[in-house]
Order: sequence, then C-alpha cells, then structure tokens
Amino acid sequence: MFNFIRNTWSHLTKANQSANTPTAPITPDMPGRGTYQFEVDDNGKIIDNEANLDRLFRLFRDGEIIGGIWGPGRSGDFDNGSWHILCHLAAGSGVYINGNNCLWVSITHAGEPDEYVATVSTNNGDSIRTVPLNSAEGSALIGSSKLLGYIEGTSQGHILARNIQDPPTAFNSWPRQNFDRDVDSAGSGGTVWELWCPTRDIRQSCAVGYSVLSAYLTLVSTLGGKFVAAVARGRRGHDHPRQLCALVKAGFISHEEALWDIMPKPITPDAERLFKEAKPEISLQAVEKLQWDTSGELNYYMFQRKIDSWSKAKDVKDDLRRFM
Repeated sequence: MFNFIRNTWSHLTKANQSANTPTAPITPDMPGRGTYQFEVDDNGKIIDNEANLDRLFRLFRDGEIIGGIWGPGRSGDFDNGSWHILCHLAAGSGVYINGNNCLWVSITHAGEPDEYVATVSTNNGDSIRTVPLNSAEGSALIGSSKLLGYIEGTSQGHILARNIQDPPTAFNSWPRQNFDRDVDSAGSGGTVWELWCPTRDIRQSCAVGYSVLSAYLTLVSTLGGKFVAAVARGRRGHDHPRQLCALVKAGFISHEEALWDIMPKPITPDAERLFKEAKPEISLQAVEKLQWDTSGELNYYMFQRKIDSWSKAKDVKDDLRRFM
C-alpha cells in the first residue's frame, strides 16, 4: 500500500539536527542516567516529569545518536516525527493482578479531546472501568497490584480512535482511519500503525502527536525499562536494534534492562482476535485468556506472525557492542 524509503540523517533540516544536545536541568537530588541524564527513582525507573518529557522529545528527534538511521518511512516522515520504533513501543501494554482480577495498562484514545492517554482498565465485578494511569484512582490500583508482564501491540485489526476522520494530508499524509481494519483483515492496521501516524509530528504544537509521547512516558514510568526493551526486541528489522541501543546510551533504559533474559510467548488465536478489536474492555478479556506466571517471573507475549523476529539476549549484547 505504501512505498517506504530508508531515511537517513541527510533527509533532515539543519534545525532538526540541533536537537541532539541535552539541555534540560536535572532536578536536585534526582540521579541522572546516560548521555541525556534521564531522571530515575531509587529503583532505576524513569520519572514522569516535564524535564524527562523534554529529554524524551529531544531524544526521539535526535538523528546523530542513531547514526542518521531513522527507520522505514516516506519522504518528510522524520522532518518533525520520531524514530520509527516509537509507534511499536507506544502500542505495547502491561498486565497487573489484584487478587483474582487482571488489570490492563496501555495507551488509549480519549475520544474528546482528540488525544492519547496512559490508562489502566479493571473489572470491578459490575463493569469494566478505564481510568487515567496517573490519576489518584489509577495510582491506587497499581499500588495495590502485582506486575505480571507485557504484551506486544497490534499491527492488524482496528484502531483505538475508531470514529476519527483525519484530513488526507494529516501527519504527513498518514490519516489514522486508513488503518482501521476488520479483525479478519491481513492488511496493515491496529494500534502500531495508528500510532505511527500522529508520531510523524511529536512537537508540542501538534497536540495529538505530543500526547502520544507524554502518555508513553507515563506508561514507562509505571511499567519500567524491561517493558521498553521487550517491545523493542520484537523486531530484528526496521532498525530496532540500533534504536534500542540508542535508548540505552541516552539513559532511557539501563544496560541490564536491555539484556533481560526473556523469551516471548505466543498470543493465543482467541486472545489475538480480541486484542484486534482495540477496545480496553475487550482487551482486558483477552488478557484474562493468557497464562500468567504469578510466582514473580515476568512474561512477554507476542503475536505469532512476528515472534521469530525476536532479539535474544545474545543478539542484544552483540548489538550493544556494535552500536555503542
């Protein structure tokens, strides 16, 4: 449907080239990590604050740290947009358990206004409720729950912003509704392709794209660096290995998180159909169909169609030597 080109540093304007030097101040008493000095808490988790959001914006606009290899895209896709990998990272999700109830943590679409928000969905017995992750209710739910693992985002099926009608020229001519597919469709669609569209402009002046970036920081501050590493390792292609190494170098995640010794489990066909509906209440049903280890070992689930492209810990170790 679309002809991709390999985008390199030469496609960027001089103004974009200047975005690679971190300047945001470190909050007093907050340790900084990596070349971007990301602020982390005592457990090594990224902190959800304005300084880190500024760092994350500049990192995903930094062509130098990725050697000018932005990943597959069309002419103009990276003039104001993020590295290719962000659409995959932002489409991932996490799972917690509270008693006998699973909680699904993900980026969802707010409806009105047109923006994306990090949320947690839970079944309270009478209904399924979805609330902002950084709200008092969301924080309380996570604080009393146990993390079970992570799930890859969908590259087929419906989108979150189901009734959106972007102009044809939106997001460098990537209107989101073009990727709203039926669950039985083999065409490109789902949340990965949906989030590819607004991340073609992640400047604060583009409220939709910037909301994805902000929601992603909130998501990672809760789920941790292993979540970032797991989703990034789901592709050996699309320049994911190089961009994962850049995330380590910048300090968004640690070396140890990138080298997490984990192998993905396949998402079952019945759960896959539910995830492709791209609705929080239905995705929570899909989560409950998967087998989760509650002993303390985290799981990572991928869709069967791309599970063979997984980067093993040894692959990542070699990549870190090569790109850092």
